[in-house]
Amino acid sequence: MEADEALLSPLRELGVPEAAARRALALTGNVSAEAAAQLYFGSLETQEQLDGGGCYKMVFVVNTELAMGVGKIAAQVGHAAVGLYQLIQEKSTGRKMICQWDEYGAKKVVVQGSNTAHLMDLQALALSLELPTYLVQDAGRTQVLAGSYTVLAIIGEEEIVNQVTGKLRLLN
Repeated sequence: MEADEALLSPLRELGVPEAAARRALALTGNVSAEAAAQLYFGSLETQEQLDGGGCYKMVFVVNTELAMGVGKIAAQVGHAAVGLYQLIQEKSTGRKMICQWDEYGAKKVVVQGSNTAHLMDLQALALSLELPTYLVQDAGRTQVLAGSYTVLAIIGEEEIVNQVTGKLRLLN
């Protein structure tokens, strides 16, 4: 059963991803947006089924040993996001991952890494779990020495990414 387009808008306004909203409407027989919303928000297990599996997220691990300013950190996280996105777009499987990540809210989290060795260890673990990564190496034009590793970006299913970064503290 196809989703009723008129009922889709209220669900999207509630923050329900489009694909999940369509599935919830179809499963409830297009009775109402309220019935679909209750199904979607009813339980985490139901939500994951409607979402079509695990959610994806992108995590940025900032090398706090470098004592970068807020603007520098923002720029380095931007480099990491663009670099990882470009890297993933080169692979057909990566394009699917990016679509799923984007469709379900494009979740991004910024956490603290203690130093360069820590970033390298996290990257090695992520790669062993077959997660795409991108490590930013600074050009050295402003606050840090040329060649400094500033940010590690990782993307993948949230459950797997959490095996790498789940215990790290949010950047404050």
